[in-house]
Parts: sequence; structure tokens; C-alpha cells
Amino acid sequence: MPLHLERIDWMPSPPLAPDDGPIDFDHLKRMTLGDAGLEQEVLAMFSAQSAKLIATLATAPADAGALAHTLKGSARAIGAFGVADAAARLEAALAGGAGLSARLSELGEAVALALTAIEANLRRA
Repeated sequence: MPLHLERIDWMPSPPLAPDDGPIDFDHLKRMTLGDAGLEQEVLAMFSAQSAKLIATLATAPADAGALAHTLKGSARAIGAFGVADAAARLEAALAGGAGLSARLSELGEAVALALTAIEANLRRA
């Protein structure tokens, strides 16, 4: 019996891990135990903290590694994993002393994306 093959149009596969943007709001919901008020408070605090830390990091303070580490932890807590990853790369660059400008720029861009998402979320609330 001959084999019959039917052509099927290509359909993109979903990503292996969901990518809902710069903030993983499902993660945030789990971290705040579903308390919408707490979510809003945490997002507002992260917005203020991250903007301040980016401005301080731009001045290349002696404690820049600790500041990058702080931002990395805060970002992970709210589900801003792009910010956390960029902060980790800056932290490593600070320890190694190379590529600081590019890493700081990358972190600034990641924070800007997260802040845009946070602002949109806070407006909806």
C-alpha cells in the first residue's frame, strides 16, 4: 500500500515558557498571595527604587556591585526577570571590571521596559 502524505501548513509553536512581557504578573500574584492591593504597592515601590538605583549606578559609586545585587533581588521578587538578568550581568561585569557601560545601558533599557509595564498596570488598577 503506498504511503499518502498530506501537506499541512506550518503553524508557529507556542514558546516553551510564557513570555508575557517585562513583568511576570502571575509570579507577582503568587508572591503577593493574590492580594491586589499588595501587588500595586510592591510595583510602586519597585518603580521608585529601580529608578533611583539606575540613577545612582550611572554615577559609578564604590558600592555599585551591591546596588546591582539589590536591584537583581527586587526584580526577581516581582517577576521582572529581564531586569534581574541584566542586573546580574552588570554585577558580574563590575566584579570583572569589563563592559560596564554596555551592561549599565542594557540594565537601563530593561528597567525602562519594566517601568512602562508597571505604569500601565497601575493605571488599570
